Amino acid sequence: MELRDIEIFLVVAEELHFGRSAERLLVSQARVSQAIRKQERRIGAPLFVRTSRTVRLTNVGRQLRDDLQPVYAGLHESLERARMTASGVTGRLRVGMMPFNIVDMHRYWRAFRSRFPQWELEIRQLSYVDPFGRLRDDDVDVLVTWLPVEEPDLTVGPVLCTDPRVLAVAADHDLAGRTSVHLEMFADFRHAVAPDMPEYWEGTYLPFRTPQGRSIERGRPVTNAEELINRVGMGEIVHNFPSHVTRHWGMPHVRWLPITDLAPLSFALIWRTEAESELIAALADTVRELGTLRF
Repeated sequence: MELRDIEIFLVVAEELHFGRSAERLLVSQARVSQAIRKQERRIGAPLFVRTSRTVRLTNVGRQLRDDLQPVYAGLHESLERARMTASGVTGRLRVGMMPFNIVDMHRYWRAFRSRFPQWELEIRQLSYVDPFGRLRDDDVDVLVTWLPVEEPDLTVGPVLCTDPRVLAVAADHDLAGRTSVHLEMFADFRHAVAPDMPEYWEGTYLPFRTPQGRSIERGRPVTNAEELINRVGMGEIVHNFPSHVTRHWGMPHVRWLPITDLAPLSFALIWRTEAESELIAALADTVRELGTLRF
């Protein structure tokens, strides 16, 4: 079985959707279907049960997925290490980003790369869904996210930036004509949250009650930034953001209103305590030396 066909099978086994798998793999849906049929002919049994509505793994498909996942991961890591060695790179640091201000933080990444050219720095944008899980599963080495982080297995490093809040509303929303808003107004409108957030962490971003004790209503969970801002633009919800997003999302159908009484968010480096390394320490030292951005 070719490496690309293994990758296609594993992505379909994860997505359970041929169209989404094709988009993720940057190939046509016909190419995905062809690869799966070829594997099924070679094995002599179907790997998926496909209907007009659903795709699910067969027992053979589940066994093949479970057998191939560690093999593929190990092979991919071996090839990546060989590539890095050939280019003179001796290590790689993967940083997962929760904030959107990628450009504002370039000074940290540029300084790190300049000081440590032997190490590769990889910046990844993460979704809101279970970000500590991505860190604990070793998908990233360091997480940039808002404080407080009160997890016994995680270390809180230096703060990169501190940012005031703004409320995003649709251009035709009842609040759109205001110059600012305050937290008490939040109880009058529906908001959105992501699933799998620790309660204390979610409450820091969006309080559960106003200063006068009124409940702040949550709508259905949102799992990605595009859906979130689209729902704001359609007037279905309002949502508070750190103010840096206004420099990266220029949208005529969305208004950004300063929030007068919601504390700024501070974003810091977070990592697994047991996984602290020379690379992580070097990045933390770089951030400390350059200091905290204040918007």
